[in-house]
Amino acid sequence: MTRERREKPSRKTSAAATAGDKPAIIHGAVPPRDVLLEFIADNPDRASKREIAKAFGLKGETRVELKDVLRALEDEGLLKKSRKSLARPGALPPVTVLDITTRDKDGELIGRPAEWPEDMGTAPAVLIRQSSDGRGKGKSPAAGLNDRVLAKIFANKDRTGPAYTARVIKIIDRRKGASLGVVRMSEQEIRLMPIERRGEEMVIETEGLGEAKDGDLVEVEVARTGRFGLPRARVLSVVGSVASEKAISMIAIYAHGIPHIFPQAVLDAAEAARPAPMTKREDWRDVPLLTIDPADAKDHDDAVYAELDPNPDNPGGVIVTVAIADVSWYVRTGSPLDREALKRGNSVYFPDRVVPMLPERISNDLCSLREGEDRPAIAVRMVFSHEGRKASHTFHRIMMKSAAKLSYQQAQSAIDGKPDDKSGPLLEPILKPLWHAYAIMKRGRERRQPLELDMPERKLILKPDGTVDRVHIPERLDAHKLIEEMMIQANVSAAETLEKKRQPLVYRIHDAPALSKQETLREFLATIGFSMAKGGQLRANSFNGILARAVDTPHQTMVNEMVLRSQSQAIYSPENIGHFGLNLMKYAHFTSPIRRYADLIVHRALVGSLGLGEGGITPEEEAGLDDIAAEISTFERRAMAAERDTVNRLIAHHLSERVGEEFEGRISGVTKAGLFVALPTYGADGFVPISTLGNDYFIYDEAHQALTGEKTGLGYQLGDSVQVKLAEAIPLAGALRFEMLSEGRKMPTPTRSFHKSGRRDGGQRRPMAGTRPRRGR
Repeated sequence: MTRERREKPSRKTSAAATAGDKPAIIHGAVPPRDVLLEFIADNPDRASKREIAKAFGLKGETRVELKDVLRALEDEGLLKKSRKSLARPGALPPVTVLDITTRDKDGELIGRPAEWPEDMGTAPAVLIRQSSDGRGKGKSPAAGLNDRVLAKIFANKDRTGPAYTARVIKIIDRRKGASLGVVRMSEQEIRLMPIERRGEEMVIETEGLGEAKDGDLVEVEVARTGRFGLPRARVLSVVGSVASEKAISMIAIYAHGIPHIFPQAVLDAAEAARPAPMTKREDWRDVPLLTIDPADAKDHDDAVYAELDPNPDNPGGVIVTVAIADVSWYVRTGSPLDREALKRGNSVYFPDRVVPMLPERISNDLCSLREGEDRPAIAVRMVFSHEGRKASHTFHRIMMKSAAKLSYQQAQSAIDGKPDDKSGPLLEPILKPLWHAYAIMKRGRERRQPLELDMPERKLILKPDGTVDRVHIPERLDAHKLIEEMMIQANVSAAETLEKKRQPLVYRIHDAPALSKQETLREFLATIGFSMAKGGQLRANSFNGILARAVDTPHQTMVNEMVLRSQSQAIYSPENIGHFGLNLMKYAHFTSPIRRYADLIVHRALVGSLGLGEGGITPEEEAGLDDIAAEISTFERRAMAAERDTVNRLIAHHLSERVGEEFEGRISGVTKAGLFVALPTYGADGFVPISTLGNDYFIYDEAHQALTGEKTGLGYQLGDSVQVKLAEAIPLAGALRFEMLSEGRKMPTPTRSFHKSGRRDGGQRRPMAGTRPRRGR
């Protein structure tokens, strides 16, 4: 047997491509598709287009060729975009929040992603590395069971054990092994019934019950486990009775791991804070800035003012001033307040409570732009031409005094000719100039043509005892639109200023819809006689034409929902790709630093780059923007999921005594497993399993968004009005199950892209009820 001579890889050969027994890939040439896919799967931390090009030595035109190949793989569904990186569908992003849930047989810690879509099956297991990662970054923080961590993800190239390994970047929350459940008492024993689907029942011994009673929602810790029988638990605290809906939001807070109790060091730091001085601040206390907020708002972090531009070179122009609470003065990088704010990422809003990002001493007092009180702020003065084009802007660190606090309804009523005692004196000097400026800014917005979805938001109105009174759809007023447009322009100005200063920041980015999603939407629109242009360069206004055509037709709601589903999710990133939905090239969140950590970073960046005094961004914070952006994007999704789950549970609790009643509904979702039916009156979805639709075999037609009986040709389509009966309501799971009462109607012949779903006999997973999450701008 002869030994073949093996040469060392030359510098013209990619080391990444020659790993293992793979054939050598010519350095500088775009590798084959299968090699690209394997590289991305094996190197999730190096899966950005830039890193891929670097790994294979691609420059110039070959980089353009690489982008075309990667885009084609995206369109075919073989890759998906995750932040600035690419990943195989179902793969974890390079930075992920993990819950450490167990140990393997060797005692190694195993984690799973904190957020994982239900329709993707079981979340993948991740082996936690506890030693140095070999890249000079030292040891990872020591994590333990039940901790929630932010981790760097690596593919397990050994192909044994879990599919991924991870290096812990930071520990977000130490969960201390606590669980949440409901006490159920019987003559034989006391049990804890879990509220999480993957939870397990436990036995609570009498001496470990404390003051808990049957039906109480409690937090427990495991007292002991054995080889046989259920674990034994001890009650740590009583959250409340599940019969009271005030406990419902606590379930979501716990289930999603949302920090809701401020450590004493954070509260002490907040109490020790003192009003900001005038040092390096401009005195704007005579400028009649006012706040316009919801009537029940407890904090006010933005104020506005507008006036005609006296500059003769800008005839008919206006100057719009937006002042935002100067949170960066009080919350300094690395302080206890800062660490806790980053741990939370954003405030979370439930129907019955708010979990704030910052303690009330900061958010509701020192940083709330209260009427008639001196408050520090960062203001931007924006000059607009008569045509609504922004000509210039400047940022200022100021001391202000709000001239008035108005609700949206108050301000709108005054403009509509019905001022009250408070808004009346403000009408001519402040409110009318604001509305005049908004009319000018609208010209710019109409020229820009952002995506204009018509998706009314529903708000749960609770009774004093915490039970649901009704579902309310707030009227969309010009006052809302005015504040929104002024905030958008302030956000644009912040991004533009920081870019000009070459200052690292966190952008709010929104990618264009993937071509595969565009094609799904195009096929659906064709079934109702609508057309959509082909090509990868669609703009937001391309969708607006479709939405406008659907107005006042039976398809209006359905078209809005399908356009929404085609959109990407907005996230935070230090790399800018623009904001597709708003049709803006530069956009960063600046206007809500009380509620969002991203805005606080932008404030610090402005303070530092413009030399506005203390509280600027630090070099260490700049170096960590990638991880911070990934973390706060995850926390935003966590907050949305928790808010949605709470609404689901509240509605399920509200309807639990109406099982057997009939309701008018509308089909809001079609899947291979069945139909989602929305109850417009309640703002909730329930599920109709396909097994209950009849004896026919049903074909899932993705293009038509329909289920069609194979024999009869009768079926149901997205948007259909139907009559359903409530068969089951499970408050703790937030689930509603319906039985279909309406007969199916004659369906179009299914297109070539369909799935035969058939009848299912038992074992169906019951999807959660509730509306889909609202995408944040």
